[in-house]
Amino acid sequence: MDKWELRQRPVRLERRFEFESYTNTRDFLDRLGELSESRKVFPDISFGKKYVNITLRPESEEKDSTITDSEYKFASEIDGLLD
Repeated sequence: MDKWELRQRPVRLERRFEFESYTNTRDFLDRLGELSESRKVFPDISFGKKYVNITLRPESEEKDSTITDSEYKFASEIDGLLD
C-alpha cells in the first residue's frame, strides 16, 4: 500500500504500475478486469505498452467525500495481482 498516493481536489488514490513487457501489462489488465467485475468496483485506468495508471475515487460523489477502508482494501487487492 505504500506505493499508492493519496491526492486531494478531488480526493483519490493513485498508483502507477510498470512492467517489463506488453504481455505482462496485458496479463495484469486482464486480472484487474476480473477483480473489478467480481467486486463491482471500476477504477479509472490509463495504460501504455509497459505501464498502467490506476485511480480510485470514493464511492460517494459528494464534494466532501473521503477515501474509506473500502478503497484501501481494493487497492490492496490490486497490489495482490502482482504476486
